[in-house]
Amino acid sequence: MRGSDERNDHLFSYVSPEQRISADHPLRAIRRMTDQALTEISHEFAKVYSDIGRPSIPPEQLLRALLLQILYTVRSERLLMEQLEYNLLFRWFVGLSMDEPVWDHSVFSKNRDRLLDGDAATGFFRAVRKQAEDADLMSDEHFTVDGTLLEAWASHKSFRRRTTDTTEPPPDDPQNPSVNFRGERRSNATHRSTSDPDARLYRKAAGQPAVLAYLGHVVAENRHGMIVDAEVTQATGRGEREAASAMLGDLPDKAGRTLSGDKNYDTREFVATVRRFGITPHVAQYPTTVHRRSAIDGRTTRHPGYDVSQRKRKLVEQGFGWMKTVGGLRKLHHRGTALVRWVFTFHAAAYNLVRMRTLLEMPS
Repeated sequence: MRGSDERNDHLFSYVSPEQRISADHPLRAIRRMTDQALTEISHEFAKVYSDIGRPSIPPEQLLRALLLQILYTVRSERLLMEQLEYNLLFRWFVGLSMDEPVWDHSVFSKNRDRLLDGDAATGFFRAVRKQAEDADLMSDEHFTVDGTLLEAWASHKSFRRRTTDTTEPPPDDPQNPSVNFRGERRSNATHRSTSDPDARLYRKAAGQPAVLAYLGHVVAENRHGMIVDAEVTQATGRGEREAASAMLGDLPDKAGRTLSGDKNYDTREFVATVRRFGITPHVAQYPTTVHRRSAIDGRTTRHPGYDVSQRKRKLVEQGFGWMKTVGGLRKLHHRGTALVRWVFTFHAAAYNLVRMRTLLEMPS
């Protein structure tokens, strides 16, 4: 018998969101780990919220919503709120009941400074990393360092001379002016972006175009490619090595540690810094030329562990690839070094959560 196509809108539902989500849904494991991490940093939230006044939206719900935006590649907070309006899975993960109203998208902008001041991203990242350490999913001896280009939310049209010329004619279109910089020599010393002054014009490699960008850096362990530390710096030629040197102090203090990396880290200064921390540098050797020789010699490369590090160091690229494709970091949507660092660190925590869920569900 054919069923009727008539609409039958029920006023009440006796099935809760918890019952509607299947027991083996991938988000259930991520929700458990997320709740545990948020519980551990709950005292940090108390420091940035007042004890009096009208109750605000719980920061835990805001962070869960931002986590969903990363996991499901939602390109804007406005679309995220649209999903929360009718997506029961999203409501269940964030912690909203069926009848609770959805917030306005501007809530994130208004609360972002508060979460930034409390450094919620770093606290959340460390709490997630601690869960991975407790589950014995991370190596405490062998690590890889690498950096990636993060294209800034600013166009070449905004890259103007630092000295303002008051004699310039007004733009033909204030919203999208025509800019002719043909034949003009532009550099970070003489120009800067009016949209994002912290962004720098940078070329990742020879033959590639120069773009306004930041540099994102991570240290990953070599067993499963979990991210151990994350940092963001301005895009400079020395940014990757300086960020790596700053992150070395946070690695576990244990004998026999190694640190691998690509040829960009094969400099005498960086190799000497790594050795001062009691870590064996396993960076790839730069080809010997008339003007440059590798800082890594046969005393390091003769050991089998060096070849293992060269194979395992490629795991770090999986984290960068996930954050740019799934997480939407191929082009930034935020401005300023502090905010970009917050977003990048939170993406690193999201990647670790996904890796942990996969690894913990694998048969032993």
